[in-house]
Amino acid sequence: MTNSPSAPFQPGERAPYAETPARSRGRLTPEPASRTRSAFARDRDRIIHATAFRRLKGKTQVFVAHEGDHYRTRLTHSLEVAQIARSIAHAMGLDQDLAETVALAHDLGHPPFGHAGEDELQVQMQDWGGFDHNVQTFRVVTKLEERYPAFDGLNLSWETVEGVVKHNGPVSHKLDEPSWQAIADYTRAGEGWDLRLDSFASLEAQAAAIADDIAYNNHDVDDGVQAGLFSLSDLGDVPLIGPELHGARRDWPDADDRMIRIEAVRRMIGVMVEDVLTESERRIAEDGVRSVEDVRRAKRTLVQFSDPMMADLGMLRAFLFERMYRHYRVNRSRSQARRILGEMFQLFMAEPEVLPPEWSVKAMTEDSRKRARAVCDYIAGMTDQYAIEEHRKLFSLDPSLDL
Repeated sequence: MTNSPSAPFQPGERAPYAETPARSRGRLTPEPASRTRSAFARDRDRIIHATAFRRLKGKTQVFVAHEGDHYRTRLTHSLEVAQIARSIAHAMGLDQDLAETVALAHDLGHPPFGHAGEDELQVQMQDWGGFDHNVQTFRVVTKLEERYPAFDGLNLSWETVEGVVKHNGPVSHKLDEPSWQAIADYTRAGEGWDLRLDSFASLEAQAAAIADDIAYNNHDVDDGVQAGLFSLSDLGDVPLIGPELHGARRDWPDADDRMIRIEAVRRMIGVMVEDVLTESERRIAEDGVRSVEDVRRAKRTLVQFSDPMMADLGMLRAFLFERMYRHYRVNRSRSQARRILGEMFQLFMAEPEVLPPEWSVKAMTEDSRKRARAVCDYIAGMTDQYAIEEHRKLFSLDPSLDL
């Protein structure tokens, strides 16, 4: 029996609108195909071996690295996103390797100290082209990673680079923004590919994007409780997590709070994934999507939450914003983080000779825009702990410090 494009697919069955490695548009620098891996699996492995990926273990989401080793880092978050993205791709008959690859790559451009770090780099770079973590991810995979003698970056497949840039939707409207100049130059000046920036990315990339939303909403609930910013009882009336907490307590009345929290978060992930699958199948059928080209020409995101789920998520995020993201303890960490990065940026701009040799070579130029970009790239690549130690070495008068 043949499934219609909107029907659920059996394990191993590929949907007609799934990306296929054999039909990939290839790599910017041609390379022989791998005997052991598909093009997208090869991309995944290059990302895992990248320096920027390893550094994610020391970059945080909300809490600074020194605050505890149980909270999510960018690395553990990326792994959770990849697992959810693969599960969604598997259920929808998509290419699981491509979904996983985009998920693993999506945070490579994040600076230290989470969103506080990005906010500070945006301020410091406002006169020299701006900063955007998605564009920085693009620069990491196409330029900044230096692992191969034949090319800059990782020379990833067209579909992976497209997913990195467009996983949240078309971006052509952003090309006039200073922070997106790198992508505008890449696509307009013939430096790289035409990434069709006015179209949607593959369903695999969309699966990675929605998996990101699922992962961070769930682990922020988990981390917030562990940090003592709010309690399970505070969550009882909050949409999504509240019903799952009540259900977990009903099913496991003798379990302790830790186990109830873990069980409720696990269930909430399942509820959100099921909602995505149902809504995505509905949209694909309603829009008559039958090919990868139909996906790119679509008028809306196809892998998405339902409207009721979006409403519940809005209330959950409002709770997290009030009780977690703007908690005074988090605000103090954000304040410290921004001062650390801001002070280092200004020092490196004024005295590029104090940068490590491989970076001072790039920054020792009269072109202030190029100098600022080199300084920004250096800071953006730091882990939280490295940034703290580097700042201490630069600004402390303690003679015992190893400079």
